[in-house]
Amino acid sequence: MEVEQYHACSILAGCFDAKREHMGWNRNKAINYLRSNAESGSLGCCAQYTREAIEAGGVALRRHADAKDYGISLIAVGFQPILLPYPRISFLPGDVVVMDGIPGHPEGHMAMFDGKIWISDFKQRDFWPSAAYAQNKPDYMIYRMPFISLISI
Repeated sequence: MEVEQYHACSILAGCFDAKREHMGWNRNKAINYLRSNAESGSLGCCAQYTREAIEAGGVALRRHADAKDYGISLIAVGFQPILLPYPRISFLPGDVVVMDGIPGHPEGHMAMFDGKIWISDFKQRDFWPSAAYAQNKPDYMIYRMPFISLISI
């Protein structure tokens, strides 16, 4: 039986630095990778493209067949669920959304916010990846890698 290991950091373990980057994950590298590889339209590969971008930032995610199942893998590498619903939340660069499936798209959806727009395998026009998602408004969770800055007193 293969055992997968994840490095989950905490502030006490010293896994944060003053550059506002989680040690081991660079959100700028992840966002740049996602922007550079986005297609002109959806290929139905949102989980793959988003996962590859997260991994380009420096952490490895466990693979899942469906986008809707990536929450547990994001938590395992240090992302934390944000409990405020859209549109009450202010999205930050590097935030990842995992959406439940809808009729015709049971696999769900996964994307990352680049600071201006949501990107999966394509640059989305909205938070919702399509009109069908906007109409069905499936349950979803936003995941954020925690950041801290050191303040001189």
